[in-house]
Amino acid sequence: MNILVTGGAGFIGSHTVVELLAAGHDVVIVDNFDNSDHSVVARLEKLCGKTIKLIEADIRDTEKIESTLRQNNIDTVLHFAALKAVGESVQKPLAYYQNNITGLLSLLQAMKSAKVTNLVFSSSCTVYGDPDQVPIDESAPLKKTTNPYGETKQMAERIISDVAATGDIRAVMLRYFNPIGAHPSGLIGELPNGTPNCLVPYMTQAAAGLRDPLTVFGTDYDTPDGSGVRDYIHVVDLAKAHVKAAEYLMKQKEPTSIFNIGTGKGVSVLELISIFEEVNQISVPHTLGPRRPGDVPMIYASAEKAETELGWKAETTVQQALVDAWRWQQSLQQEA
Repeated sequence: MNILVTGGAGFIGSHTVVELLAAGHDVVIVDNFDNSDHSVVARLEKLCGKTIKLIEADIRDTEKIESTLRQNNIDTVLHFAALKAVGESVQKPLAYYQNNITGLLSLLQAMKSAKVTNLVFSSSCTVYGDPDQVPIDESAPLKKTTNPYGETKQMAERIISDVAATGDIRAVMLRYFNPIGAHPSGLIGELPNGTPNCLVPYMTQAAAGLRDPLTVFGTDYDTPDGSGVRDYIHVVDLAKAHVKAAEYLMKQKEPTSIFNIGTGKGVSVLELISIFEEVNQISVPHTLGPRRPGDVPMIYASAEKAETELGWKAETTVQQALVDAWRWQQSLQQEA
């Protein structure tokens, strides 16, 4: 397949590019480097041993995206380009709606004009809101979300479903949980611009002495240790799920399909810190703080549908993911 990866220099996108190339697909990256770095493309080329075509553009530039689709004979789009931090979305809702919704509309218009029909969409477990029970499966109702980021993902799923109902596209929407880790090579990993908005990159930078102590937001939830519980999935496992989804589209008969992508196991924030310290033999400076607006107490996946229909399941432990994350942090410091 000829695949366009929007946000392909980002955390999940870059790891997916590696797996797509390993599976024999041709890839074009589109990225505006709003929350990624140009060095990632060079790292990808070193890791994969080949030149990767890059188009530096914003997905809201509909004409540019349409011309990119046409000129590269793209048949499938993997759409990662979006702002993604729950906490930040509460502080900057306009930015999230502008980027995540306007960007999607622009991409869908470009795909329609270029007659590209296959879409894999990067959705999120935040569409479930605060679930009534866990593990949560795809049949669970979509409740009112607790933050603007989740709202943009709910809206995006509705938009994609409506467009797919017209026959213009077929889509797989992957509701994934909390990606962590880095490529085992140490060549690519999460590389946010500025202060990280996600837990593990902040944790690794705090452990390395580059940030103030990590704040654990909320210690009075109804969970085993009072801190929030999440389903942490290795980013390489997540990347492989996207390859499976793209290939699944070739035989998909329904307009849309939805899959949870997670491990099926919940890990608390305090437990994650403890595991990180144990496997890497380094302490994580941290403090306890109040709950953060937009967070839910506990959510983790039922991923049986992905295993049955996509032929995918998570294979990597949270311990290994945290070893890989720390290796990535160390490699960055060695380069500095």
